Amino acid sequence: MYDAGALIAIDNNDRRMWARHDLALQDGRDIYVPAVVVGQAWRDARRQVRLGRFLASCRVELVGLETAKAAGTLCGKAKTADVVDATVVVMAAALGAIIWTSDPDDIRTLADAADTKPALAIRSIS
Repeated sequence: MYDAGALIAIDNNDRRMWARHDLALQDGRDIYVPAVVVGQAWRDARRQVRLGRFLASCRVELVGLETAKAAGTLCGKAKTADVVDATVVVMAAALGAIIWTSDPDDIRTLADAADTKPALAIRSIS
């Protein structure tokens, strides 16, 4: 599961992020990106051709009503306001996915509030 920081790294042609992504694909892993995360990172199709190609190799998941409610509830529990990061945590918990993020502290705060068992795996892209 990628957050916006991972997409921004790809858009900036970060070689380490590309390598991680390629290894995950070679390993047969599904790569998930919540659609709202795309909205955080996407600005101009003419300038983000690389990101567009990258997203074609990911499973971009729509956020339904129940997920949105769960993300809002999680924001309340964690006393934060970033509903997009909360959505990443909620969806990763449902899928048992590893979260790749540029903000591991923010994601960890939300993951701790979610109290998912087993604990979510959070990896920093930096």
